[in-house]
Amino acid sequence: MHVLSKIIIVTAILLASGNSLAQKKKERPNVLVIYTDDHRFSGVHALGGMEVKTPNMDALVNDGIAFTNTYLMGAFSGATCIPSRAMLHSGRHLFSLEGQGHSIPDEHITIGETFKKAGYNTHIIGKWHNDNKSLVRSFDSGQKIMGRSVYLTDHFRMPYHDWDKAGAFKKEDAYLLSYDDKGKEVRRAITKADKKGPFGTEQDGPHTSEVFAHEAVQYLKNAKKKKPFFMYVAFHAPHDPRQAPKQYRDIYTPENITLPPSYMAQHPFDNGHMYLRDERLGPWPRTKGVAKQHLADYYAIITHLDDQIGKIIKALKDSGAYKNTLIVFAGDSGLAVGNHGLLGKQNIYDEDGIHVPFMLSGNLIKDKGRKINALSYIHDIFPTVCELAHVEAPHSVNGKSLLPVIEHMTDEVRSTTYHAYKQFQRAYRKGDYKLIEYVRANDLHWKYGEQIRGSRVTQLFNIKNDPWETQDISFFLENKELLLSMQKEMKAKALELGDKKENIKGEKYDFWSFYY
Repeated sequence: MHVLSKIIIVTAILLASGNSLAQKKKERPNVLVIYTDDHRFSGVHALGGMEVKTPNMDALVNDGIAFTNTYLMGAFSGATCIPSRAMLHSGRHLFSLEGQGHSIPDEHITIGETFKKAGYNTHIIGKWHNDNKSLVRSFDSGQKIMGRSVYLTDHFRMPYHDWDKAGAFKKEDAYLLSYDDKGKEVRRAITKADKKGPFGTEQDGPHTSEVFAHEAVQYLKNAKKKKPFFMYVAFHAPHDPRQAPKQYRDIYTPENITLPPSYMAQHPFDNGHMYLRDERLGPWPRTKGVAKQHLADYYAIITHLDDQIGKIIKALKDSGAYKNTLIVFAGDSGLAVGNHGLLGKQNIYDEDGIHVPFMLSGNLIKDKGRKINALSYIHDIFPTVCELAHVEAPHSVNGKSLLPVIEHMTDEVRSTTYHAYKQFQRAYRKGDYKLIEYVRANDLHWKYGEQIRGSRVTQLFNIKNDPWETQDISFFLENKELLLSMQKEMKAKALELGDKKENIKGEKYDFWSFYY
């Protein structure tokens, strides 16, 4: 290559790099990570164009870079938020976690530990769904920690823990926030009279989203200027129960809700996990009325969440920290809410289970309003944030940084994605196409014992033309070679990733034992 051509290329790369993150290498930006729960990609209006009102999330999209093809890799647990959070915090893919992801072992260095080592004050607010030991080693401080040892299934009656540097988070130390006779917020102990909900309202106590936003605002007001901060705000919304104050519920009239193209009254076959807790939140069949009500409730809790996020961003700006803060926003999983006749996220359809919003936003991002279509996973967020903040990612991370895409050096860092749900489902995405394979497999139910569930079904979708996955094209003769090629590549990717039960501690069954 001619010397002048090389100089031009290097100069272009440097200029592109400067356009993405406006900061000198020696400066250390603050990092604000906002992680939402069961929040599908189309649950942000600016991303999916649906009827949900999300002006503050839309502002994050417009004030930064949005990734339109970010995915949860999958789960070996019906509680998909467990592995999702393990992947986010460890930067490791599904098959390299410790079992289902309940525990993050010492050798898997967390993102909190990484930024703490780099001189940051690391602070957590909200939900933690992994082990206590990895929690306390990741953060210097925290407030209103939920999900530790008691849960009442109610956003208005959520048990919280104060920060416990010893990592005990004992059940007897949990408390509720309520209103007294004068409407003042008070904390009280949990008693035997506090039954599981959901039946709380805004008259009983503050919503989880309000509590977490309040704590984030207080932290920003009091943050020490001498040390940069890494703040992780983990909302429980819009996870069910889909509760929101009445003023937000009144925004959405179920009769006026438009159902997505993938709405079905019932899923056409047994996918292996049709009758767990999430799916029992509504009756069968999922009539249009049932689906519209669930979707209206989903939109209401998202809009309420959006207002709380707006309070955090305002406080960030008021504090003066906004000018040097990288804002990271992502959801932990998709959610069906009536799509394909499903309500939960125990599947590997895009919107129903694995497609999530992911944005990098704020003053430091200069490519305002840019949308990136490159394939990525949740576990790619860790190394990406490290590179943007000029913090070295630990060797235990096996996710891929998206910085080359952000800086216009390449169009993609991944050409395919691979997904798994327990021993029942596998998916492979390449280009415009996505293959999903289902099997009929053995399963062990905690109450009913050994069972056989699922169906041997193949689906092939053209994701570009059919993003809601409504038309299976696997049986068309003209797609035979494509199907065989996708199946062959999926098997190869499974071997590459180590997709076998021996690599998932505690797993009794293997998808590939039932696939034929």
